[in-house]
Amino acid sequence: MQLKTYCLIFMIIVLEAFFISLILRPGIIKSRILFTDGKKNTTPVDLHLKLKPLNKLKFLSPYGSDWTFGRNACSCRILNPGMFTYDKFYAGNDNLAIINRRGLQYEQYKKRNESPAKKVIIAQPHSPLSYPTHGVEVKPLYSILIPGLAVHGMEGESNTVKLTATQGVFNTIVETPDGVVHGSGEKELTIRSPSLAIINNILKHVTYTSKKYQILSTDLVSFQFEEYTAEFAILIRVPPMIRLFDPGPDNSIDSLVTIVTKTFFRYHKLRILISSIRKFYPKIMIIIADDTDVTEKIEGPYILQYIMPFAKGWFAGRNLAVSQVTTKYLLWVDEDFEFTQETKLEKLVEVLEKTNLDLVRGHFFQQCAKGEEVGASVDQRVFTLKLWYEEGDDEGDCVFSQHGSFHPLDGFPGCVVTSVVVNFFLARTEKVRSVGFDPRFARIAHTEFFIDGIGSLLVGYCTNVKVGHQKKGAGNKAQNEVENKYATFRRFDRTKLQSRLDTTSFKNRLKCYTRMKV
Repeated sequence: MQLKTYCLIFMIIVLEAFFISLILRPGIIKSRILFTDGKKNTTPVDLHLKLKPLNKLKFLSPYGSDWTFGRNACSCRILNPGMFTYDKFYAGNDNLAIINRRGLQYEQYKKRNESPAKKVIIAQPHSPLSYPTHGVEVKPLYSILIPGLAVHGMEGESNTVKLTATQGVFNTIVETPDGVVHGSGEKELTIRSPSLAIINNILKHVTYTSKKYQILSTDLVSFQFEEYTAEFAILIRVPPMIRLFDPGPDNSIDSLVTIVTKTFFRYHKLRILISSIRKFYPKIMIIIADDTDVTEKIEGPYILQYIMPFAKGWFAGRNLAVSQVTTKYLLWVDEDFEFTQETKLEKLVEVLEKTNLDLVRGHFFQQCAKGEEVGASVDQRVFTLKLWYEEGDDEGDCVFSQHGSFHPLDGFPGCVVTSVVVNFFLARTEKVRSVGFDPRFARIAHTEFFIDGIGSLLVGYCTNVKVGHQKKGAGNKAQNEVENKYATFRRFDRTKLQSRLDTTSFKNRLKCYTRMKV
């Protein structure tokens, strides 16, 4: 009788172990969650959870709108009248031809820029594979040892490990027994041995060799052992060449910063700006791009004036001026600004020297006749914008803008991180050049530069550095005539708007741009 009891207990233990092993093996039995109230009774419950309504998930959106989860493409939501749907502004009846041309250019862009590393890789549960998850990099046509490769588990009669690449090839740098390693010098390498110790020793010495010269690419490597498979990325790239600017032995503001501006007719405004700069920075270099029809020579030391074809344009002038900067930083100012005692460029330099910002804006104000500042609150609302970019579908992507800033800049009270700022900013010269100013925007443009810089420019704004805006009007008759002539080129009309939208839509592959209320 006692023997039967022992046998029955043994059978129960074996059956329990068998069912536990089935549960632990992935893909065999559908998982269930056990809820318990602390007592012995445990109730299995199948979870069939309903998604929360979208209006209850708005807190997950960075700008308080519908959360994008579950959508395959951004939506041109009509949040206020400030939305542009770009396809409505194409000229003529060739919308389809324009869309097709843009689609072709986009496919070429993706071939040059999209990386397989964007693929989401899910690690298997209870995987016996050890492999690198991040940080493996090789220069094109170079070879590296792949770190961290190993397998763990019970040895079988014949263990097989396989590595597969799509761009490079594998080799080993150790002598191996005959018949153990197959595929040396190929995109698929197989290692077979009854000993996991031998396999792991070989895996420590497996190399990857890039076979094509590419500036930037990614190879997804598949690592397989029995029924387990893992993927990891190898980055193939030529490291960007370092470019440094020598600040000189004294590290002075004059050797760190160049002031750049553009003029068009308004020499009276430009001379006031230069005079104000020289009060505080007598030796700082000033670069002027000038596309006036009848030019005037701007005399003085540390001034470079570049004459352009007449009315070549706003962004073309910016490109020319920026191209001639030889210092680490450039300060962009409009020709009708005016330096004051509060225009401390050293403070803006400190921000860029101690943070990872690429561009930082100062505050500008306009003075009334009595000297008080006006327009500060308007300035903050109109010219400090956050930009949100969302991927779209075949019709294009979306950009949303919103007044304000993302968050304070750590370590600098009064400074914030944002996306779009006014035309008084200090920036890293190389970063501005890498974004560039599209010369197709001739007369009216501003936000377009910062849209081009999405994902590249990190922008800030500080309130403790101020520049004045020259008083409007109150000039003599000749100056007023110049201002009127200048205004005719700045006049806004539908043709200019249409050209501006057409250019942005095609170049940035956008279907809409929306300004959202706070």
